[in-house]
Amino acid sequence: MIGVRNVRMVRPVNVLSAAALVAALALVTGCSSSGGKGSESKPGASGSAGKTAGTPRLTIGMVSHSGEGDTFWDIVQNGAKAAAAKDNVKFLYASDKEGSKQAQLIQSYIDAKVDGLIVTLAKPEAVKAAVRKAVAAGIPVITINSGGEFSKAYGALTHIGQDESVAGQAVGEELTGRHAKKVLCVIHEQGNVSLEDRCAGVRKGFDGKVENLNVDGTNAPASQSSVEAKLQSDKSIDSIVTLGAPMAAISVKAKEEAGSDAQVATFDLNPAVVKLLKAKDVAFAVDQQPYLQGYEAVDLLWLNKTNADVLGGGKPVLTGPALVGQEDVPKLEEYTGRGTR
Repeated sequence: MIGVRNVRMVRPVNVLSAAALVAALALVTGCSSSGGKGSESKPGASGSAGKTAGTPRLTIGMVSHSGEGDTFWDIVQNGAKAAAAKDNVKFLYASDKEGSKQAQLIQSYIDAKVDGLIVTLAKPEAVKAAVRKAVAAGIPVITINSGGEFSKAYGALTHIGQDESVAGQAVGEELTGRHAKKVLCVIHEQGNVSLEDRCAGVRKGFDGKVENLNVDGTNAPASQSSVEAKLQSDKSIDSIVTLGAPMAAISVKAKEEAGSDAQVATFDLNPAVVKLLKAKDVAFAVDQQPYLQGYEAVDLLWLNKTNADVLGGGKPVLTGPALVGQEDVPKLEEYTGRGTR
C-alpha cells in the first residue's frame, strides 16, 4: 500500500466471444494476452523457479465485466500474469460487459475443465448459476473486485478487493472535509452493484447532497455530453465523483466545456489520472490496488490446488481503499510506469 492516508477498514482489452473462447480452449491455448490471443506463458524476470519447481502446470481462467477501453483491467491482468509466470500457471482471460455473456464465458471454462476460476460479480444474478456450477464441478473459484457480499453464498473460496461501501464513505468524508455541498456521482455501467455501492457510500459519508448520473462508459463522447449537460443545468454541483479512471478524464473535459469549477475525484488509477492529479485537475483518487487483485487471485488458486491453502480463512482479502493525492504523484508515476497502478 502506498504510504498515504489509509482509510479505516470496517470490514482495456479486447473481448473474446463465448464461441471464440470455446474454440480457443479446445485448442488448449496458452496464456492469453490483453488482446485475447492465446500464447504460452513466459517466466518473468525472476523466472518460475523456486517454490514452483516440480509442481504441476495448472490452467486458470478469469472472466471479468470489463467494457471496451477500461484500463483498470489491464492492470489486473498484469498482476495475474506475473503470478502465473511465477507459479507455472497457464492464464486465460476473457471479458464482456453483459452479465449473460459473462455466464457463457464461465461455462466455456467449465467445459474446458480449467483448474481454477477467477470471476467478478458485478451483475451477480446473471452469473450466479454458472459460478455455482463451476463449484459443483470441483473447480475452485475466487471472486475479485465486485460483488463480494455474494461470494461466499455462491461457493467461492474467498473474495479479493475493497469494501465498496467503505471506500465510498471515505470519499464522502473527504469531500465534506473539503467543504463540498453537492456531489454528482457518475455511474458508468448501469446495474453494476459495486458502482451503486460506491455512490451509496459517498452519500453515507457526505454531509451535503449527492445525485447519481448514469452514463454509458463505453461511449466517451456521449458520457462527456451527459456530464456537461448536468453541470450546465445545475450550477450548485461543486464536486464530481467518477467511479473508474477513464471517466475522470472525461469529466474533467466536461466541466471545462460547461464552465464549471467543480472539483473532480475518482476511484482507481491509470497514467492519465496520475497526470491529472499532478496538474491538479483531479483532487484525489481511490487506490484499490488492481494489480494485487489479479496477482493474489492466481497465487491463491495455485496455493489452494497445491497445498489446500485459503488465505484469510474464507474471509474477504481487502486490497484497499486508500486515498491518494498530489503529494503522492512521484511514487504513483513510478508505479504506473511499471504497470502496477
